[in-house]
Amino acid sequence: MASEVNHSNEDMAADAGWLGRLTALPRKIACKVVELAKKMKKLGQDDPRRISHSFKVGLAITIVSSLYYFKPLYDGFGSSAMWAVFTVINVFEFSVGATLGKGLNRGFATLLAGALGFGAYHLANLTGERSEHILVGILCLPTSYREEEILKIALQRATTILIGGLITVLVCIFVYPVWAGGDLHNLVATNMEKVGTFLEGFGPQYFETSGNEEHYKACVEGYKNVLNSKQIEDNLANFAWWEPCHGQFRFRQPWKLYLKVGSQSRQCAYRIDALNGYLNSDLQTPPQIRSKIQEPCIKMSSETGRALKELAVAIKTMTPSSSAQSHIAKAKIAAMNLKSMLKTVIWEEINLLEVIPDATVASLLVDIVSCAEKLAESTNELASLAKFKRMDHKVTPEEPTCTREKPMHPCTSDTSGTHHVIAINLQPATSLSEKGNS
Repeated sequence: MASEVNHSNEDMAADAGWLGRLTALPRKIACKVVELAKKMKKLGQDDPRRISHSFKVGLAITIVSSLYYFKPLYDGFGSSAMWAVFTVINVFEFSVGATLGKGLNRGFATLLAGALGFGAYHLANLTGERSEHILVGILCLPTSYREEEILKIALQRATTILIGGLITVLVCIFVYPVWAGGDLHNLVATNMEKVGTFLEGFGPQYFETSGNEEHYKACVEGYKNVLNSKQIEDNLANFAWWEPCHGQFRFRQPWKLYLKVGSQSRQCAYRIDALNGYLNSDLQTPPQIRSKIQEPCIKMSSETGRALKELAVAIKTMTPSSSAQSHIAKAKIAAMNLKSMLKTVIWEEINLLEVIPDATVASLLVDIVSCAEKLAESTNELASLAKFKRMDHKVTPEEPTCTREKPMHPCTSDTSGTHHVIAINLQPATSLSEKGNS
């Protein structure tokens, strides 16, 4: 009797469990849908081009699928029409350069494989009905055993592969194109700006004169992203090499110089990473030493940061920088003042272990100034080879047409209008008095 009661209780518990799972199923599905929608929203906010890329792939597959689903087209290509769909799936990439590079490489590989296949077929016919058989591979599969259909099938497949590749390239270029060259251009400028932003706020933060802690943490995360950007820059440069001229980017754009500028920005970021390690050092430098090096260190940090941000703006807008050199010159003057000041300090009365953090920070800042100077030279070289456009200065109605800093231009030969001639006697006063006495 007790066993029957236990069995009935177990059955009721099992039924309740299944009922609970069944009633909870719609709620779980709704949670999954909401989670998927949130992920798609975040993806669209981070990079909306990802959403457009998915629609582009769907559009290309829909177009090439017409070869398979429309009977007139299917009668012409047969089952080989599916190779167009395979081509779109294998070739379509996120950027135009990646798509062109992958498509051309696979296209040449397909042509070479087809040529080798025809060569093997022709060689087999030359040997006659019987010959020595040699196994050259186990991954080579025969397309058909019927000799009269081999050439026809090969031609159909080659045609559908060509159609699929052409549709892929056209959709990738003309429907919301994503240019790898533009991404590389923006990435190099953004990385330089992140390094400059960190340097601009490092001096006040280190010497505790001012600074926002949250802003500084964001700057730290920014320069850390620069440290790991080499692989991305190399890939974008390889993809950009395949792209045609577009917008302000010419056919022979100096992409190697972009890599050089990006590499020098990372060199600055490596030194910044060392600087950040001394921010919360336990060793305290004597106040008399810190007060002496504080001003030149803050000057070097802020001026170098401003120079890098000016260079980043110059790259983004593709216009030569006008004020970056002046900021670097001020940073170099501060570095020279710091060096001369350190030579005059009497180090016998100071514990060198206490001076190590500030001395290392000062040394790193001097090194960063030198690195920023090289970065400015590379940016100027990039501006010259990439044909950055100079901004013409236009005089506005509120702006005076003549200032003391601007040279006076000679008068033109226009004879229209009224002219006034003013004679100025430059003779000394002593000679005039002598003439009066005579």
